[in-house]
Amino acid sequence: MNDPVADRRVPFDVTAYEVRARQGPCFICSLLGGDPGYRHEVVYEDERHIAFLDRHPTMVGRTLVAPKPHIEHVVRDLAERDYLALMALVRRVALAVEASVPTERTYLLSLGSGQGNAHLHWHVAPLPPGVPYGRQQHYALMTENGVVSQTPERAAEVAARIRAHLDGD
Repeated sequence: MNDPVADRRVPFDVTAYEVRARQGPCFICSLLGGDPGYRHEVVYEDERHIAFLDRHPTMVGRTLVAPKPHIEHVVRDLAERDYLALMALVRRVALAVEASVPTERTYLLSLGSGQGNAHLHWHVAPLPPGVPYGRQQHYALMTENGVVSQTPERAAEVAARIRAHLDGD
């Protein structure tokens, strides 16, 4: 099969993930607090925001962008200037991701809810070229269809490329 996403995917325990997301601590606050169990490859950080690689990516280079304060609602919990600053960073990160990994299209979405993964965050998900249409969009985003198999060294390499593009803009 000529499917660059499916060829690298491995099964993912969605049930265990849901338990962690709903019963565990906030993964973004834990990352910011230095909890080694919530370590991610950080690609950008300033006084107000953080961007880091998804630990369970469905696409190589999938990056999360979040405000540092524990904000839960994507629209109403941010002042307009803070929302626009966050979206400017999402765009900046998306351009760096596109410059770092082969990308046919970039999906941008905010996931989570008050029931799990509540901390506001945006996903920057780069769809690789050559993925058949039936495995794009929702299919490509769902962990139920597996996650990318990559070593910590490979994740660090991808993060370094993204950081280099962010540093260079």
